[in-house]
Amino acid sequence: MRRRRRRAPAWTATLTWKAAVFITVMCCALAALLGVLVHTAVTRQTVSEARDKALARLADATRAYEAGEVLPPDSGIDPAGLPTALRDLAVSGRRGTVVAGAHGRAAMWAAGPADGRALATEIDYSMSAHTIDGLDRAIVGSSLLAIAVTLLIGAFAVSRVTRRLHQTARVARRISAGDLDARVDDPCTANPWRPQDEVAIVAGALDTMASTLQRKLLAEQRFTADVAHELRTPLTGLSAAAELLPSGRPAELVRDRVRTMRALTEDLLEISRLDARTEEVDLAVHELAPLAERVVRASGTETEIRVVGAEAGSGVRNVRVETDRRRLERVLGNLIANAHRHGRPPVVLTVDGPVVTVRDHGPGFPDYLLTGGPQRFRTEGGGKGHGLGLTIAVGQSAVIGTELVLVNAEDGGAEARLTLPEYVQFDEDEPAGRNGDGNGGRTGGDGPSSDGQAEAT
Repeated sequence: MRRRRRRAPAWTATLTWKAAVFITVMCCALAALLGVLVHTAVTRQTVSEARDKALARLADATRAYEAGEVLPPDSGIDPAGLPTALRDLAVSGRRGTVVAGAHGRAAMWAAGPADGRALATEIDYSMSAHTIDGLDRAIVGSSLLAIAVTLLIGAFAVSRVTRRLHQTARVARRISAGDLDARVDDPCTANPWRPQDEVAIVAGALDTMASTLQRKLLAEQRFTADVAHELRTPLTGLSAAAELLPSGRPAELVRDRVRTMRALTEDLLEISRLDARTEEVDLAVHELAPLAERVVRASGTETEIRVVGAEAGSGVRNVRVETDRRRLERVLGNLIANAHRHGRPPVVLTVDGPVVTVRDHGPGFPDYLLTGGPQRFRTEGGGKGHGLGLTIAVGQSAVIGTELVLVNAEDGGAEARLTLPEYVQFDEDEPAGRNGDGNGGRTGGDGPSSDGQAEAT
């Protein structure tokens, strides 16, 4: 069995972490290089000074030995503690120096030949060794301090950049979610004469793109709304004129096309209002199952109704939701019409608590719809329609705060699942609806739309 490779934590992929690691590594490398150079230079100079001093004392001792005089202090023939390597060097007829321990302290030894023996002298080197050790500790301490200060300053500088990048990313996500008023407004872009870094350039480009996109979408929305408004008047007259035509097949065709154009015009107006976000919601408490049954009856289609949890002989389960009845009926009506127009029977509407599912047994939703959602004026499969039904259903669902999910069932067919906010009653004596009729709130309003202006499946 192949062993699964462990993934690194997500924070290790951040720019702050990478910058901190880079700064730390570079500071450590630079501190080590400078420390080695300083240590080498100071040690070489200290050893050189001690060596010159030891060789000068060895020269005095050599002159005293040759003159038969008393040797200087810390000098002698083959003294105790003389390093063996230096002794052998002196016996061979050469002079040399070495730093070694003597009497529990560091000493600089210098030795030379003296009648086949070694004439040596020593100088206290402990102070110089302590100086070099202190210098090494100072180098390590100052390096750690410099690394810490540099890391803090670098992290602060990088965090400023990453905060601006995160702000740009948040604005980009808001724009993609439909908030076209969102702008980065980076401080570096406020003054055009101020030099701009790469983050400011990206932020400015995003703001420019959002402004351009907003202008284009507003122009498209105004055009759609204007066209729909302008078409209503001539269509009303055309509808009245069509009713005056003598009975016959041509008259029926004209009336059918006029009804289709009027329905399309109303859909365009509704989409314009949804795009402009000017819709006002009239929330009330309603029993979901009876509401769904009324939508099915009003659609005039052969749609099976199933209520999960209904008890035999006791009717439907009393599940109530807080929603806008007219808009909910519009959504359910469009989903049912879409299932009958582009799917295949049986079409089943299921109420399971606050969840309503409309299921058909046709070929299912196309891939583009599942990936990017409904698209107006795009249909597939050769069916009739303008791709506005599901577009309106999705828009109205967002207005009333419900979640509409479009999926393909595992055993075939398209499935639209609508999840509504369930109403929770805390007072057991409270009536079922606001008006006491079990429907809550309004009892009038427009019925569901079943004009077939639905997305292809």
